[in-house]
Amino acid sequence: MAFRVPSLPSRRLTMADDDGLPPLRETIARHGLDAKKSLGQNFILDLNLTRRIARLGAPLSGRTVVEVGPGPGGLTRALLMEGAGRVVAIERDDRCVPALAEIAAANPGRLDVVAGDALEADWPSLVAAGGAENRPIVIANLPYGIATSLLVGWLTTEPWPPWWARLVLMFQKEVAERIVATPGTKAYGRLSVLSQWRARPRIALTLKPEAFTPPPKVSSAVVVLDPILAPEPVCDARALGAVTAAAFGQRRKMLRQSLKALVPHPELLLARAGIDPTRRAETLTVTEFGTLALVLGNARTPPGQPDQD
Repeated sequence: MAFRVPSLPSRRLTMADDDGLPPLRETIARHGLDAKKSLGQNFILDLNLTRRIARLGAPLSGRTVVEVGPGPGGLTRALLMEGAGRVVAIERDDRCVPALAEIAAANPGRLDVVAGDALEADWPSLVAAGGAENRPIVIANLPYGIATSLLVGWLTTEPWPPWWARLVLMFQKEVAERIVATPGTKAYGRLSVLSQWRARPRIALTLKPEAFTPPPKVSSAVVVLDPILAPEPVCDARALGAVTAAAFGQRRKMLRQSLKALVPHPELLLARAGIDPTRRAETLTVTEFGTLALVLGNARTPPGQPDQD
């Protein structure tokens, strides 16, 4: 359910920063917004840092920006300060609405809040992108519990090219390293293949636990993903998910063995794709996995569903 946060009386509580709003720590205390572990909440209170994250999506001037899990609005404020024309923020925690309302009052007509679960959102309808030239940018400090599922959903959206123009997303550092991993490395897996088939990912920023309140147990990283408008080879995302699931499900085995979970005679599939059946999953390039998925799709073998690495 989407709603525009209500306007509040125009008044300044405690002058701070150049957006005229009180320090985020004060907002959190005043509204009792202690971070909930069940919602994966870890707030960034340093406005200089959130503005640095916001600028990774630049240029933002006049653009629609999607944010997931704004919480008390630290990143939201940074996005607006960096020039976003409209911010669409989806939040499950009703406690955060009054704090977000204060931001909306200071930025009339520029902040829309969506009450609901980001995993269930109909993003193309929600953001009303306004054509290929004005596709939204997604910038979010994602709740770690749903971060990978959200990314997979955005990478497998149809039709392609996607409804988004760029993703700027916070992950646990270990997940970020899987997204950008190259063949032959321990981190290389399903998430690497899917991310690099349809996008060009890079780690743009690494953050220590102390950057958050409360500090998580692990370091974090911001990954920027720019979509590849015409991925090659042209294969079905579900088929690619099925191939990578089987191959990396038994990554220590040769493909002629691991792909038996997918097809009864993997040698035929591999021969059509021009891939040595004695190779292992971590040695295949993204293009080779795409070729396997293309061959699988052409053979009309029922694909599985793509999911996390």
